[in-house]
Amino acid sequence: QVQLVESGGGLVQPGGSLRLSCAASGFIFSMYAMSWYRQAPGKQRELVATITNAGGSTNYPDSVKGRFTISRDNTNNTVYLQMNGLGPDDTAVYYCHLHLGYWGRGTQVTVSS
Repeated sequence: QVQLVESGGGLVQPGGSLRLSCAASGFIFSMYAMSWYRQAPGKQRELVATITNAGGSTNYPDSVKGRFTISRDNTNNTVYLQMNGLGPDDTAVYYCHLHLGYWGRGTQVTVSS
């Protein structure tokens, strides 16, 4: 069965960085685009990054462009989200998403001094 397991969240000070990981299993990872979403309390889940199956193309909303970088390792079935210049508005649960409708359980990112 498909499994997506996020890790790497935590508490970070404003301006800091975190790297999230999503370990995938149960499907042919290299065949599918992957995304990261986030959901802050009281807000809708929003897309923060997408990467194509081979990693040749990425896409970001303006809110994170230039600060977040999505990447993937098709050998180890893992997708990453490098987050730099974090601010309080980045506080949310971050989810890994497979474009077949599967979600991980999420990892909490809290940006606070």
